[in-house]
Amino acid sequence: MLMMTSGVSRSQEVSEPDTIGTASWDTMDVVSGDTIDVVSGDTLLTGTVMGVLPAVDYKTGDSTRTKNLPENAFDGKLNTFYASYKYSGSWVGMDLGRQCVVTKIGWCARNTQSGKERVELGVFEGANREDFFDAVPLYMIPQMDTVAQMRYVDVACSKGFRYVRYVSPANGRCTIAEIEFWGHEGEGEDTLFYHPTNLPCVVIHTVNNELPQDKENYIRSMVTVISDQDSEFSVQDSVFRSQKTEVLRDSAGIRLRGNASMTFPKKPYRIKFDHKQRVLGGKAKAKDWVLVNNYGDKTLMRNIVAFHVSEIFAMPYTPYCQPVDVFVNGEYKGNYQLCDKVEVKKERIEIEEMSPLDTVGDALTGGYMWEIDGNAKKEPHPYYTPHNMPITLHSPKDEDIQPAQREYFENYFNLIDHFVYLASANDTTWRRFVDFSTFVRYFLINQICANGDAYWQCFMYKKRGDTKAYTGPVWDFDLAFDNDKRRYPIAETTEFIYSAAANTSPFVRHIIHADSLTEAEMVGYWHKARHAGLDEDRLIAFVDSVAEELDASQQLNFRRWKILDKEVHQNPVALGSYSAEVERLKEFIGMRLLWTDNKLGYTWEPDVPEEPEVIVATENMRIDVKGYRVYDLFGRLIYAGEKMPDLKEGIYIIQHNNQTTKILR
Repeated sequence: MLMMTSGVSRSQEVSEPDTIGTASWDTMDVVSGDTIDVVSGDTLLTGTVMGVLPAVDYKTGDSTRTKNLPENAFDGKLNTFYASYKYSGSWVGMDLGRQCVVTKIGWCARNTQSGKERVELGVFEGANREDFFDAVPLYMIPQMDTVAQMRYVDVACSKGFRYVRYVSPANGRCTIAEIEFWGHEGEGEDTLFYHPTNLPCVVIHTVNNELPQDKENYIRSMVTVISDQDSEFSVQDSVFRSQKTEVLRDSAGIRLRGNASMTFPKKPYRIKFDHKQRVLGGKAKAKDWVLVNNYGDKTLMRNIVAFHVSEIFAMPYTPYCQPVDVFVNGEYKGNYQLCDKVEVKKERIEIEEMSPLDTVGDALTGGYMWEIDGNAKKEPHPYYTPHNMPITLHSPKDEDIQPAQREYFENYFNLIDHFVYLASANDTTWRRFVDFSTFVRYFLINQICANGDAYWQCFMYKKRGDTKAYTGPVWDFDLAFDNDKRRYPIAETTEFIYSAAANTSPFVRHIIHADSLTEAEMVGYWHKARHAGLDEDRLIAFVDSVAEELDASQQLNFRRWKILDKEVHQNPVALGSYSAEVERLKEFIGMRLLWTDNKLGYTWEPDVPEEPEVIVATENMRIDVKGYRVYDLFGRLIYAGEKMPDLKEGIYIIQHNNQTTKILR
């Protein structure tokens, strides 16, 4: 329930010191994320107090409407406080009565140990709708705070808002002693918006603050994606300053996604925009996007690394992936990966999208997209091959597919199933139905990544007028790279990882070991990838570069989800720190490359080209050329100009005079 009271004037209260601990309003130190002069051209904003009721009486533990109320957060006294009876989902704020640009925020935690802890990851928001449906973050308190003194920060947002609030972190009861919003009246500009780290952030607000509960029902929402064009992150101040911001905003539906991942405290989401959007660096303009939670992957990058390996193998399509910070209804949810939804779509799986009229002739032959699906029994229309392999057909969709189309597909895959099980040097009919090029590259990618889920969830597709089934894209690597206790340690295994799903191992084995030709072809694809970037030094450099990119976000993520010392999902070990998790990933990559070389009987000999593609930079390397652009590995422009700045460790893409060069630092 929301509660509103009349505005509180603080001109009298501020002059009366309220002693809390060893500090008072008159004499306390001002602790600041930036250098703030609270006496400035901007004024202390006042308005009508808003907040969630009932509150809690800490002495009895009961709900109350007479103690610890929302107006206590704006009364100018540090020895009073607001605390909600609800542990999560509560907030307190003000209706300013007109749009104001907020330039500074001040707050004080309740003077107890729990009060100090309960402001960590608390979020300040601004909105122009009373229900905060259009809210964006103004600032997030990055870590456990001080007590008995106000703390002030500058606000990196140029837009004006009528409504402002403080949103409780999870299980924080919105406990806070004092809040101040400073600024000036005005509509402001849509040029600068806050996000808490160097990563883009995805801000989701739902109608009535309702949270998704399942994979079937979409909750109406507003989604805002904030990214920077020119920025600098201050580690010391934990503030991200951007000179110009790009904002994508659209109404949407949001629901849960995944299978096992849906059961974790940190939930994964599917976003369905009302209009097609090209989000961040994604190539596809589409309505459907996913937020992968990576709860059990404490490096937060196993998917990123695996997708990079897929690109090295030159798969026809590798899903777009971008790490982001996510807020839902004002609460920080952590680090996620914004990804393509795997679907039939331009710049995704590019095959013909069938209509209900495609029921005869060549039109009936495609396109189809399906999944070898270990969770098929949970789907409304599962299909099992004659050898009992589970299949879920994704395109055409259940609501659109015609009986003739379903019959054609099932008969088609029955043929695949039949001829694969006959595969041998004497019977190569299976090659008419399975594209070995994509199949074997998918196989090798999952082997090098040691992904036991490779054929628990394996996407395939068929083009119109083409008899072959193509394999891909790769997907779902949170348990890969030796992160699955059911197979740990992978180093002790001597065989390929065929499948974690029942009844799929024979299918894969029959193709991979059909004859000596298939085995020779597999080594050929491995050789090509090894000389296209699949070597230890370059993969380790890539991991280091991603770790640097994720550093600020991972710190916040593991303050939100305190699991670094816990074995969650299928973790075989818990190493206690992010850096240790990343080091273990790097060690495994080196070991697995050698393992795969030995398994294939392959000898790795690095190329030594006359003009190396990768140039190793010296510590103070500068390139004095005109008109070049520097990109990071996620394709984002990080510098443009006549002189290249000193390079930190990592891999960079340099464009100059229509030529592109990779630089390894």
